[in-house]
Amino acid sequence: MEDPAFTVLVTESGNGGQQALRAVREVTGLSLWRSKLLLGSVPAVVLEQVPLDAAVVAARRLRETGVPTTVRCTWCDRSVPRDETPLDPAPYASSYWPTAHCLANSLTSCDCEICSFYGPVGLTL
Repeated sequence: MEDPAFTVLVTESGNGGQQALRAVREVTGLSLWRSKLLLGSVPAVVLEQVPLDAAVVAARRLRETGVPTTVRCTWCDRSVPRDETPLDPAPYASSYWPTAHCLANSLTSCDCEICSFYGPVGLTL
């Protein structure tokens, strides 16, 4: 089973100035010019298909410089709260994966066929 991936989005224009540009450059590896274009075209995706811990670190770095961001799970299409606590399992948008297998949620057990046969697989943080 493939690990879930997360997306870091800039949700609105911030007031971070040069620090925000440097933070976007640090997180993405883009040039300052491309970072400025990205910040000017909000809402914009900063990182795609990254693990939860990397997405949380990137979002935290951007927020420190005044860039409003959100971290979204690509499995369940839910946003991770700003305090980075696990999500409540409902509502859940994915029809492909059992709720407990999303790394962004707060469940610690699952009753899906895979887990009943192999034991808990990839549950929570």
